[in-house]
This record gives sequence, structure tokens and C-alpha cells, in this order.
Amino acid sequence: MMSNYNYPAIIQPIAQEDGGGYLVSFPDLPGCIADGKTPEEAFHEAEDALESWLATAKEFGDLIPIPSKTITEYSGQWRMRAPKSLHASLANRAKEEGVSLNTLAITLLAQGLGIKESYNMHKKKNENNHSIHSKVIKKALKTSSTEKTNRK
Repeated sequence: MMSNYNYPAIIQPIAQEDGGGYLVSFPDLPGCIADGKTPEEAFHEAEDALESWLATAKEFGDLIPIPSKTITEYSGQWRMRAPKSLHASLANRAKEEGVSLNTLAITLLAQGLGIKESYNMHKKKNENNHSIHSKVIKKALKTSSTEKTNRK
């Protein structure tokens, strides 16, 4: 009996020290997993696991979750509207650099994402350092005040 549901599945390799092979899981269905020596075998076993999971849920009157949306396929294309002045500025800069408007826009977007990721990484690192420094300072102050109390 094949399911009328189309649940997204995740396949992952299993480390050799854990026996090797592949593990398939269904994020929408807790505990619904299967494994196999090959990806094909793992998916075949996963079909059986899915059917069993759904049959058991139905038998016990449990709610069967609606499948979440599968990963969206992106074409790499989209249409963008921009103010005429920005369009002109970008077109002029692309001409100056000897690249297409498309290449310039992709480059600027990628640079912007890289800068943001770098900023977030440094910000997180600094927050962690600040937290560590605060703990060290608090401990030093506590130790210092304890030593003063003990001297009296």
C-alpha cells in the first residue's frame, strides 16, 4: 500500500565507526527512520517505515501531520525593479568596469552577503569575548573582596 502523502525525506551517510550505510529520516514524522547499505536500499526501507508509521498512527487515532513543503527549487533568475537613477548608476559602473549589468549586480550582492556574514561572525566572537572578560572580571572582584574580608 503506497501512501497518498508526499513527505520530505533526508538522507545522510552513517559514519563507518557506526556501521556505515545511509540513514533516511522524515522530519515531519518523529521517529520515522530507516537505514540501508546503499542510498537505494535506505530509501526502499524508508518507504516501508513510512507506511508502518502512518498505519500505526491511524490505528491508534493519532493525528497524521500534513507534509511540509519540500525544498524549493530555485531557477537562479528573478525579476527586480529598481529606481531609474539606481539602474543608471549600476549600468554606468558596469560599463566602466567592462562587465555586464547582471555580472555587476551579482558581484555586489555576493560582496554584500559576505560583508554581512563576516560582520555577524565578528560580532558573535566579540560578544563571546565580552562575556568571558566579564566573567573573569567578576571572579577577580569577588576574589579580591574575599581576600580583603579575610585580612580583617
